[in-house]
Amino acid sequence: MKNVRVWFKKDDACRYISHLDLNRVMIRAIQKSRLPVWHTEGFNVHPYITFSLPISLGFRGERESMDMRILDDSLKLEVIKEELNKCLPNGLTVFDVTEPKSKPSVISSAKFKMRLSCNEISVEELYSDFQTLLNSDEILVDKKTKKGIKKIDIKEYFKDTKHYDTDYDIVVRVILPAGNTTNINPTLLINALNEKYGIDVYYDITRVDVFDSEGKSFE
Repeated sequence: MKNVRVWFKKDDACRYISHLDLNRVMIRAIQKSRLPVWHTEGFNVHPYITFSLPISLGFRGERESMDMRILDDSLKLEVIKEELNKCLPNGLTVFDVTEPKSKPSVISSAKFKMRLSCNEISVEELYSDFQTLLNSDEILVDKKTKKGIKKIDIKEYFKDTKHYDTDYDIVVRVILPAGNTTNINPTLLINALNEKYGIDVYYDITRVDVFDSEGKSFE
C-alpha cells in the first residue's frame, strides 16, 4: 500500500461545488474508476481521501490536492490520473499524481489572483478607490471566528499586493496566510472596499498555489 497525492484543477461550474460535495464527487469518481483505493472500515465503508487545504466556494483552484492510499504498489501514477479523469465532471481535471513529500500541516500561505469589476463606476475610479483603501492606515473588517464575529485589521496582510487595471477590470495578486493557524480570505478586502465606498464589486478569484513556511510550493 502506498500514499499518493492527486493534483487537480477546480474550475467552471465546479467552482460552485461546496467542499462537502467535492468530497462526494471524488469518492464517486474513485468508485466508478475501480482503482484499488484503501477504504475505511466500519458501518459506512468508503474510499479514504483527505484534502490538503479546502478551497472557498466560488473560487477557482489551479493547484488543488487530495491524498489517498493505493493498495497496489505496482500501479503506475499515470494510470491513476487517466482513470480518474475518465470519471470526473467538466471543471474537475487531474493534471498530476505524485507521492507526497510533505504533510498538509506545513501549509502556511496561499497565492491568489483576483479580478475585480463594478458596474456602478468606471475601471479607473475603481482602481483609484482600491489604491486609496490599500494606502489607508488601517483596514478594519468583520471576520467570522469560532467565537463569533471579530473586528480585525487586515492592512498588514495586503501590504505587498500587486495590482494593475485593464480595460475591463482590476487584476490583483496577493499571498495571504492559510493553513492550520491563520487564514485570511481575500474577500475580506473586497468587503472592505464595498463598505468604504458603498459599491458592489464583482470578483473572480483563483487560488494559484499554496506554500510552506519557507515560501516553497507545497508538494
